[in-house]
Amino acid sequence: MITADQLRAARALLGLDQRQLSELACLSVPTIQRMEASSGVVRGNVDSLTKLINALVIAGIAFIGDNDTSHQGGRGVRLTKPRAFASDRESRAGKFAPMRAA
Repeated sequence: MITADQLRAARALLGLDQRQLSELACLSVPTIQRMEASSGVVRGNVDSLTKLINALVIAGIAFIGDNDTSHQGGRGVRLTKPRAFASDRESRAGKFAPMRAA
């Protein structure tokens, strides 16, 4: 499970606003807002949580759990690879193809 703090940190690392994250995860903006407003562990139905976590992992986020190896301990997020995002139409379809140069 991830915390609301981890979710906000992951979104910040990717430089996304709530609308952009909602499109990448194929969720509504109010769903993202509710998840980020959770106290502690993010609350939501399993399908929504799975979509959210998968979208963030595909975008290059690694979640660090309480007992995972890190120098200082504690939960967190790490950017594993910078990711260029697909167009809005592709992202709504659940595709994470890199953007093409114009």
